[in-house]
Amino acid sequence: MPRPLWTGAISFGLVTIPIKVISASEDRSIHFHQFHLSDMGRVRTRKVCDLDGEELSQDEIGKGYEITKDETVPVTDEELVQMPLPTAKAIEIVSFVDAAGIDPVRIADSYYLASGGQVAAKPYTLLRQALERSEKVAVAKFAWHGRERLGMLQVRDEAIVLHVLHWPDEIRSPESLAPKDVELDENEIEQAVQLTETMAADDISGFRDHYREALEQLIEAKSEGKETPKPAEDTERESGQVMDLMAALNASVEAAKESRGADEGDATDATVHPMRSRRKAPAKKTAAKKTAAKKTAAKKATAKKTAATRSQQKRSAS
Repeated sequence: MPRPLWTGAISFGLVTIPIKVISASEDRSIHFHQFHLSDMGRVRTRKVCDLDGEELSQDEIGKGYEITKDETVPVTDEELVQMPLPTAKAIEIVSFVDAAGIDPVRIADSYYLASGGQVAAKPYTLLRQALERSEKVAVAKFAWHGRERLGMLQVRDEAIVLHVLHWPDEIRSPESLAPKDVELDENEIEQAVQLTETMAADDISGFRDHYREALEQLIEAKSEGKETPKPAEDTERESGQVMDLMAALNASVEAAKESRGADEGDATDATVHPMRSRRKAPAKKTAAKKTAAKKTAAKKATAKKTAATRSQQKRSAS
């Protein structure tokens, strides 16, 4: 387990639960250094004062808020710590809500909350089981890195997870982003729904970072003086090429079926969704009536011919 990022407590009514905050994820990306192309020397970021040009150490650097170009108000770490916040030393639970009521867009980083010693074991388990049985999540406030934050506590594999939430005013409205006045055929919508069902999965645990794997192969080849891997053939359509939407949907459904081992001709297993538009239904009923009338007339004509033939046979016999 990595080192705790923060040590404090969960405030649950009058219950206090000592906890340690541990990152729930890790950065597996490959990071690069900047270097001088001519001699491969490292290029580093140096903190230099604008006024005297001197390079500064971290001990010589403080925080400040710029009110105007010529006026900056300094704020020390001690002043931030001593701010009168009830959440400065604890993660204070303020309410319980259904998980579905939390917009996923608001979720930022996630952290595991480990119990802080044996004294925290019982209240930690109590909160965890309360969340599980109520099928709710806890909304909490806490102060971290110089600001008050909003969080959500949720149970994952018998551990409590803290999801940091954005404040409501930090979420931009998407109202102006959606295309307007777009006409879609009902068949296109139905085929898109069928594509979502064909591509449905129970979980996403099997996905891998192929870019990172290719990057690792590139670095390994270059470090060993081997030939670098060749790029895969670009099968994407040319930029700017317009494709028929329905044809693209049909091709996508077939490709998804093949990738899952489905039979190409097994179209009877597809779910049929009721279409909202029924304008052509009367025409189908009329056609059905005409077909039935034709069949009835044909039967009558056949019966007449049979009767006439039998009558003629009787005359001949007599």
